[in-house]
Amino acid sequence: MIATDDSVCSRVAANKGIELARLSGGTVYAVYVVSTDYFSSMAVDFDWERMHEALKKEGFRAVNYVKGIGELENVDVESVLLEGHPADELIRYAEEENMDIIVMGTVRRTGLDRLLLGSVAGNVLRHSKVPVMVIKEKCGL
Repeated sequence: MIATDDSVCSRVAANKGIELARLSGGTVYAVYVVSTDYFSSMAVDFDWERMHEALKKEGFRAVNYVKGIGELENVDVESVLLEGHPADELIRYAEEENMDIIVMGTVRRTGLDRLLLGSVAGNVLRHSKVPVMVIKEKCGL
């Protein structure tokens, strides 16, 4: 399973995950989670439907990127869009679908950002029963 959020770091991780699947003959599940975290803090009059649609578009773009590199490497890729809290949904899906491994990138946050926002990769790494491979490379940040 490759968890993606359409960031540069997740694209680097996707390339590594596709290579792993190519070498092992596996199928990749490209998973994007439309985060509902944003909606709980928005004002009632905010156009949350437009925001939701924008996040879904981003999700389709993210999983299609993974699908595209899978096609180039002759790796089967299934696209999956979920909704909810990203770390929780990634863990739930990986465990329910008996994934062998979760591959994901991480943005290195420090200080107050890390304290306030946490890290999806960090939460998945700490709480998943499925093995997690986190790609921590410089991602053009």
